Amino acid sequence: MTTTRFAPSPTGNIHVGNLRTALFNHLIAKKAGGTFILRLDDTDQARSKEEYVDGIKRDLEWLGLTWDRVERQSLRLDRYAEAADQLRAAGRLYEVFETPTELDLKRKKQLNMGKPPVYDRTGLSLSDDDKARLRAEGREGYWRFRLDHERIEWADGILGDISIDAASVSDPVLIRADGQVLYTFASSVDDADMGVTDIVRGADHVTNTATQIQIIQALGATPPNFAHHSLLTGAQGEELSKRLGTLSIKDLREAGVAPEALLSLMARLGSSQPVALRMSVDELAEGFDLSQFGASPTKFDAEDLWPLTRERNQHLPLSAVRDRVAALGVPDDQAERFWSVARQNITKLDDLGDWWRIMHEGAVPEIEPEDADFIAQAMTLLPPPPYTDATWGEWTSKVKEATGRKGKGLFMPLRKALTGQAHGPEMAELMPLLQVVRARG
Repeated sequence: MTTTRFAPSPTGNIHVGNLRTALFNHLIAKKAGGTFILRLDDTDQARSKEEYVDGIKRDLEWLGLTWDRVERQSLRLDRYAEAADQLRAAGRLYEVFETPTELDLKRKKQLNMGKPPVYDRTGLSLSDDDKARLRAEGREGYWRFRLDHERIEWADGILGDISIDAASVSDPVLIRADGQVLYTFASSVDDADMGVTDIVRGADHVTNTATQIQIIQALGATPPNFAHHSLLTGAQGEELSKRLGTLSIKDLREAGVAPEALLSLMARLGSSQPVALRMSVDELAEGFDLSQFGASPTKFDAEDLWPLTRERNQHLPLSAVRDRVAALGVPDDQAERFWSVARQNITKLDDLGDWWRIMHEGAVPEIEPEDADFIAQAMTLLPPPPYTDATWGEWTSKVKEATGRKGKGLFMPLRKALTGQAHGPEMAELMPLLQVVRARG
């Protein structure tokens, strides 16, 4: 059975880059009728916070990316210790003692000699006496995984065939001196134990994938299928990471972006398929195909979310927004008409409040100086509310007859006087909702 996972660290809010990974893995599982795991990579106890755990769940629920089960790495420390012992016994995990300064010096020497800056495996030659002496000097040991120096190959679901020479990669540190297991190790153990079959993540993880394939194999498991999506850039191709604070899912939600708009864009961005609004995750899953995605950096422009949000909101029935409409103070008997009139003239649902204020309190008239006399005369012909579906046509006919104006010169000044807007709903439909007309004086 297909099993995928989304494994965020609860050290901050989910941003659009994280969402792409979550969505791809969710859609793969959804399309195959498989299992989607939300796995919280929370071994960094100093930075992981419950408020971020709650935030991650809230964001995913808002988007409709439901999970089949939740796993937490902080509850699996005993399992990681067991797996570490297994790797030690197999000679694949070895203790090292170099300080960051010493490692930096080694790297600089290697680069000066024209060699790749790869860890030289000094730790493998240390005897028990050497290790005891280093500890007596106050050194703290940490643990590296010994890679087999061979080519690591896999058929990547997006990038195609990948081949990496393990000799060109440093043996990865899996366990820190303080005992904290690092991402590369904990994730490999989890993916093996949880039967994860497919993993989609960013292209910046390609080297991690190479080492994790060997770790998973050393644990006696079969590596999952891997695919690495392109990284997002800003609209002009600039690095997106510098702006991620303004592109969190939480901030986009609070700005009024519709979840369907965000998912529809992210599910097609960087693929050969056109972006089109889909109103459910099921619809997105039907047309999702990793082979349609390319390796080139993908431009993301948050402005592209607004046309999709507008389209989504215009599709919603009153039942989806009834509570919001009622909260504005719209009477139940006017709710259907109000939503029918207003929804075609909003981008965000929050814009509904502006239209209700115009209808309920009256708009500040917008009157050009050359139209002042015309509007004053027209307002003498407009009866007080309430209005009917026929009011706009009857009134404009009287104004046309009295002033001789017609076409845009007739209708636009009247619209702006009644609504303060140059654009908006059909005035014949809007008039029955107008309770106050300030231009009448």
